[in-house]
Amino acid sequence: MSRPANFFIKPLTFHYLISMTSTVQYLGDLRTEATHLYSGTKIITDAPLDNQGKAEAFSPTDLCATSLATCLMTIMGISARNHGLDMTGAKADINKVMASDPRRIARVEIQITMPANGYTDVQKKILETAARTCPVAFSLAEGIEQAIDFEWL
Repeated sequence: MSRPANFFIKPLTFHYLISMTSTVQYLGDLRTEATHLYSGTKIITDAPLDNQGKAEAFSPTDLCATSLATCLMTIMGISARNHGLDMTGAKADINKVMASDPRRIARVEIQITMPANGYTDVQKKILETAARTCPVAFSLAEGIEQAIDFEWL
């Protein structure tokens, strides 16, 4: 069956909620200010010492690594709430390992310390599984190693 000359296949499109999340302004001297549009919260970034900066604030790659930890803990918090668990006081320590040629994050190490709340083995498994399903973890390049460890007090 032949197609008419003006026939074309419309490309697939994905529909997303179109809403700006933030704005970023370059302040000079390797510093930016990001503003979250919904809340007005501001974050300053600064280039790190090893890349011509002053390291007076989070670097963009620091925020990336830290975003992974905040996402893990947020998803864990949702799961905890849904299962009637309290994880108030949980803490994440983050170590970002950089590589060169090109400069990039090679590895993010996160140590999550959970409070002494008498979690059962099943509850621990629920929370650890939830942590490993965070959107940031799935969004990072496959070349970035994610080492996530849990300490249960």
